[in-house]
Amino acid sequence: MIKLDKNSKIYVAGHRGMVGSSVLRKLEHEGFNNIITKTRKDLDLLNTSAVENFFRKESFDAVIIAAAKVGGIQANIDSPADFLYENLALQNNILHSSYLTKVKRVCFLGSSCIYPRECRQPMKESYLMDGKLEPTNEGYALAKISGMKLAEFITEQYGISTYSLMPCNLYGTNDNYDPNKSHVLAALIKKIYDAKDKKSSKVAIWGTGNARREFMHVDDIADAIFYFLNYKIESTFINIGWGEDVSIRELSILIANEIGYKGQLEFDLSKPDGMMKKCLDVTKMKELGFFPKIDLMTGIRKSILEYSNIKIKG
Repeated sequence: MIKLDKNSKIYVAGHRGMVGSSVLRKLEHEGFNNIITKTRKDLDLLNTSAVENFFRKESFDAVIIAAAKVGGIQANIDSPADFLYENLALQNNILHSSYLTKVKRVCFLGSSCIYPRECRQPMKESYLMDGKLEPTNEGYALAKISGMKLAEFITEQYGISTYSLMPCNLYGTNDNYDPNKSHVLAALIKKIYDAKDKKSSKVAIWGTGNARREFMHVDDIADAIFYFLNYKIESTFINIGWGEDVSIRELSILIANEIGYKGQLEFDLSKPDGMMKKCLDVTKMKELGFFPKIDLMTGIRKSILEYSNIKIKG
């Protein structure tokens, strides 16, 4: 076990993002009172010397890396160099500074896109690097693989205790509804909700609708991060999810029904699907005693309500 208590100094990188803000809420709810955060204006995570100086000054007990450059399929297609470079730079800086200042516990957050495009299903941790990556998010995936391996090597070489969690597709509170940056579930809620508002007769949805995805509410990954904070994990990394998937077509219908949209859902076959199937094997997670709590329909209802509040506020 790693010895952390309510007074332990914990740095949450990326605290304004969907995952980071959920982690922050979780830590505060659990009574942790020495949480450190920095905005991008106050600390440029791409600046190596600035990050090292920050870590030396603060001397953290634990670090949670929720900071990342993220986006949907089109953003990844348009800017693969940016996704690779920025994610490599910020995670390298944080992980290396964690080693230099002997942080007790470091959490690295990955993504299910690390697995090969033609990966066997469900995707076991042992399938990592068994084949070629999905081209539409290769830059992001390469960065995440590198971060997970760097964390592993730091533990092996220097004894700094790290753990990496690989979640399925995340959504939920503080999600990004920008059409150029949002992920699929948030994008669908926005498109369908807005179509109902505008009384549009149809909604265009990317791809065939046949691609399948696994979804988990962001508060569940925050719970997992907290659960494993004091848990000495022997394995390199752990998949976090439900182990169940749904097609984009099925998801679109669920969302439309919940919103009450009666128009037509049109699937744009000229747009890419990405990986056709991406479902995690969560056997290891369950063996270690963690289980998500927010089922898909409950999460969808929460997200629709949150988006409606965003619309009301303008």
